[in-house]
Amino acid sequence: MTYEQITLFALFTTVFGLLLWGRFRYDLVAFSALLAGVVLNVVPAQEAFSGFGHPATLIVALVLVVSAGLTRSGAVLLITRTLIDHSRVLAHHIMIMGGVGAVLSAFMNNVAALALLMPVDVQTARKAKRAAGLSLMPLSFATILGGMATLIGTPPNIIIASFREEALGQSYKMFDFAPVGGAVALAGLVFIALIGWRLIPLREDAVIEASDLDDYIAELTVPAESSHIGKRLIELQEEADSGDVAILGLIRDGKRRYGTAANARLKPGDTLVIEAQPDALDEFRASLSLAFAEEEHDRALRAENDGLDIIEVVVPHDAKAVGKSAQSIGLHWRQRSVLLGISRQGRKITQAVRKTAIQPGDILLLLVPKDRGQDVTDWLGGLTLANRGLAVTQDRKTWAAIGLFAAAVIVASLGWLSLSIALGLVVVAYALTRIIPLNELYDSIEWPVVVLLGSMIPLGAALDAAGGTRLIASALVDLTAGWPAWAVLTILMAVTMTMSDVLNNTATTIVAAPVAVQMARSLDVSPDPFLMAVAVAASSAFLTPIGHKNNTLILGPGGYRFGDYWRMGLPLELLVVAVSVPLILIVWPL
Repeated sequence: MTYEQITLFALFTTVFGLLLWGRFRYDLVAFSALLAGVVLNVVPAQEAFSGFGHPATLIVALVLVVSAGLTRSGAVLLITRTLIDHSRVLAHHIMIMGGVGAVLSAFMNNVAALALLMPVDVQTARKAKRAAGLSLMPLSFATILGGMATLIGTPPNIIIASFREEALGQSYKMFDFAPVGGAVALAGLVFIALIGWRLIPLREDAVIEASDLDDYIAELTVPAESSHIGKRLIELQEEADSGDVAILGLIRDGKRRYGTAANARLKPGDTLVIEAQPDALDEFRASLSLAFAEEEHDRALRAENDGLDIIEVVVPHDAKAVGKSAQSIGLHWRQRSVLLGISRQGRKITQAVRKTAIQPGDILLLLVPKDRGQDVTDWLGGLTLANRGLAVTQDRKTWAAIGLFAAAVIVASLGWLSLSIALGLVVVAYALTRIIPLNELYDSIEWPVVVLLGSMIPLGAALDAAGGTRLIASALVDLTAGWPAWAVLTILMAVTMTMSDVLNNTATTIVAAPVAVQMARSLDVSPDPFLMAVAVAASSAFLTPIGHKNNTLILGPGGYRFGDYWRMGLPLELLVVAVSVPLILIVWPL
């Protein structure tokens, strides 16, 4: 072994040891290893930061921004409302979400499939008041598994097909991967839904707790163009129940109705009186296309070019707003803001919210122009509560957000543009159409994840350039000389999986494919079973967050540590080998 090979193998061993230990942050460990590689002269200085401009790193960052845009636009809410029930037991939820993700991944890029479903899964976890980490890793693994079933589902399949055409004169067809890849995906999905998620470590600080604050009494207005006009109020009850919203009554012509309101047919300008948490309030409004305020005020709000913020303000006893209503102090015309709701320690509010006299201790839920929350709070004499990440759903831009994302997926799938460029165009479009406010564009990116990936990519490239991967491949050929075919396939898959957990699956496939053909020739058998073994194994990167972009994507949102992946990933990889080896030998005989 050369100096470069010894040094790089030692670096990787040290990195994985530290990451599994978990004592230091993974981004610091990876970046330190990269700098050590440069200092030790095994990573070229001019290539040290090439990983930060690598398509894989850019895709991870762009996908996180796009996911935020799909959430802010209400697209995720639309999917959640039609597909997901947060009251399902977790195993059923994982089976449904994983099944949808696997099917989508078979016909579109699996990163794009996860980008669409990840915010849905996070929102469902929030509603179910459980840790998102219990279902995000199963979802990631399911999208990886689904890509094995078709030619276009994952890059390793495309590379294997191209390699077969060069080596044997004929490529694989679209569904040649389905008998093995589809069966592996199905077996893997059953495993992660029934057993796998139970192996994920659950930390106390990762559990989503209900808010300690009381619900707000709030009002939402029925706009003139609403599709709910003519419906009875009670017909909205099912939507309210599913969104954790209580409908208390109806205000019409300035009069509040209670007992008779349930059967009242809705008219334009009616105001619903509801009780809910801020996020549930906004979700209920967006799902029913209701307005924050009466028509004149709503039009003024919609005209805010820089967007809107939702803030929570506590009213101290000496605030100038005490004893006055939002209407009497001119909150709207003075500050271009709307009082959405009041939380009054569980006590009932009998007047219209905007006409209710504010009392000391009240918590006000305010809709304010972007970045003017502190100014409005100071004007009221209140104190701003800690930011809970509340945001206004841009429900009028739902289909625009979905259309832009779908167009990017189609263009990338057809090969007209790379996925990174297509997603970059979506991010630009989201910013220009204000689906994502410009000042929040970078907030959704998990920067430690970007540093991790950007640091490890040059190290993996250096290992390959130094001949480390070829050294592994040649040792594998020597080791398996004279072994039976099933044993050779098993070893080939195990080594390929291990390489894929360190390198990206594309680089792994490029290295392992010629080794597979060489093994087949040494045994004087067909290369097809060996190429199929590489295709399945190269996609089975389940042990680390750096082996596949999908695993990297969920690292931050799932609250995972580097050493969490192998707990479910190792038995899943063993299952993949156990299912695929006999199937390969049956479907692709020697």
